[in-house]
Amino acid sequence: MDSGLDTTLLLIVTVAAGIAAQVLASWAKLPGIVFLLLTGLLLGPDGLNWVQPEQLGEGLETLVSLSVALILFEGGLSLDLRNLLQVSGSLRNLITLGAGITILGGAIAAHSFSEFPWPLAFLYGAIVVVTGPTVTTPLLRQVQADPKVSTLLEGEGVLIDPIGAILAVVVLNFVLSGSQDVGLVLEGLILRLVVGAIAGSLGGGLLALFLRQVRFLSEELRTLVVLAALWAIFGAAQAAVSEAGLLAVVIAGLLLRAVAIPDLEAIKTFKGQLTTLAISILFVLLAADLSIASLFALGWGGPLTVLALMLVVRPLSIGLCTWGSDLNWPQKAFLSWIAPRGIISASVASLFAILLTDRGLAGGAAIKAQVFLTILMTVFLQGLSAKTVAKKLGVLDRPEQIVLVGDDLELRLLAILLTQNKQPHQAIAQVPEEPVWESESVTLLLGRDQPTPAEQTGLTVVDLCPLDDRAHLYSTQISADLWQQRLQEQRCELFQLELSDRQTVQQWQQALEADQILPLLHQRGEGWELALLPAVAETGDRFWGLSRDRQLAIDGLEWQDWPADWVSPELPRSQLADAVELAQPDAATPSS
Repeated sequence: MDSGLDTTLLLIVTVAAGIAAQVLASWAKLPGIVFLLLTGLLLGPDGLNWVQPEQLGEGLETLVSLSVALILFEGGLSLDLRNLLQVSGSLRNLITLGAGITILGGAIAAHSFSEFPWPLAFLYGAIVVVTGPTVTTPLLRQVQADPKVSTLLEGEGVLIDPIGAILAVVVLNFVLSGSQDVGLVLEGLILRLVVGAIAGSLGGGLLALFLRQVRFLSEELRTLVVLAALWAIFGAAQAAVSEAGLLAVVIAGLLLRAVAIPDLEAIKTFKGQLTTLAISILFVLLAADLSIASLFALGWGGPLTVLALMLVVRPLSIGLCTWGSDLNWPQKAFLSWIAPRGIISASVASLFAILLTDRGLAGGAAIKAQVFLTILMTVFLQGLSAKTVAKKLGVLDRPEQIVLVGDDLELRLLAILLTQNKQPHQAIAQVPEEPVWESESVTLLLGRDQPTPAEQTGLTVVDLCPLDDRAHLYSTQISADLWQQRLQEQRCELFQLELSDRQTVQQWQQALEADQILPLLHQRGEGWELALLPAVAETGDRFWGLSRDRQLAIDGLEWQDWPADWVSPELPRSQLADAVELAQPDAATPSS
């Protein structure tokens, strides 16, 4: 058969199998990597022999490099620097001191149990430094752990990936050179970190400036510009110093997120889809390239090495890195348990095995098998038990509960908008005499003529005052009768808007002062609040609300159709619960 056709069929089978594994994982509510690894082993040469990665030749290395760059960029784009600042001390320690502890602890475990010679043992320790957002982030979404814990784990996963990969390359060069000068390791590490930081800052800054200034690009073209630019940044840094591109794309992603470029949500969605595709392909190919016999050749030393890494090295690292922080012991215990390895470890181990074999050095197959065993055990044991452990330790996130009390028009519309944006809420006719709330943090939105309940810890009460009484909140004169009439007769328009830059913020403020808009929901970062008591608008904020008509001139404004389940105010309704279906979705993150 023609080699080109062979390669085409290989990629078709790989993509189909990878996506099928992801679908199965989503149905089973398990980490996707579990099914991807099993699929790769099943379809590889040691299984059905349908997927033979060696057919790609050097193309496999290219595919791995570009995919890893995309994955790391998407990780940086997903991080909110404002959330990271809350755990900055512990995060800094984890990617510096924690990395050192993992290298040393992993090396000692591999040397003691798997009987690796010290050079290979330290190489193993360097490879398993990375935890990886490709596994950690989906896992945290399923678990819905405490925000502080989730932020620390996600930040560690994204930032330790480039640092760990660079460190592994430096250690590999040290092993291959046969040098005894440890200073060369530090020199190589610092050089790659500096070059990566400079390339990522310059490239990301120029890309952000371009996207903010150029307004004629469509949303689809803008996302492709970002894709081309991230690979260009990666390539430029790689050309300067090998592996410097890994840190460069992470920093570029962080910069784009920080400056709130236009169409950021669309870009994140597109990159997220590409990342899922890349992970699906890579895991199947890399797992298929793994020899099952090499896993059994490790003996009992292999699993003991991984258990030492999970039960001794990781808790020691967390204990020292979070010393003096405001994290409590259940949070630290959960952090100690969750550290699954992912695609970066698999990719680096596969490439290193090839390099060691090409140099005529023994141990390439063994170190690859040990790393994949680490991935399998950490993902299975930690992934399958994460939610149970979080419940036992009491570190599950308890999101703010929004309770709407009454049957006012604004409340009815707010309930529908909350439902559309997947925000958990509850609608009741009146506050019970002895209320029992489902969350420790409750925002109670009272309709008109509703009595104010007694003070309670964690309870925030907001009176839905008449529209004209809200005028001072917006520094404008809002016509109460006019907005009420518009709302009743549906003579106003629903909108969604992200304030992408200072100009948009100014346009928003002018529209408020001119009584052209009535904001209802407000999103800042990952946090939501009702816009009845708005904070000062900032770049990156997102609003949902009402506009007088569709002639409003604000950049980036998106119009929405009236909900099909909007209930006319003329219909008799004694309770808001009769007007809208109570929403309690699994995810608390709004969709745009």
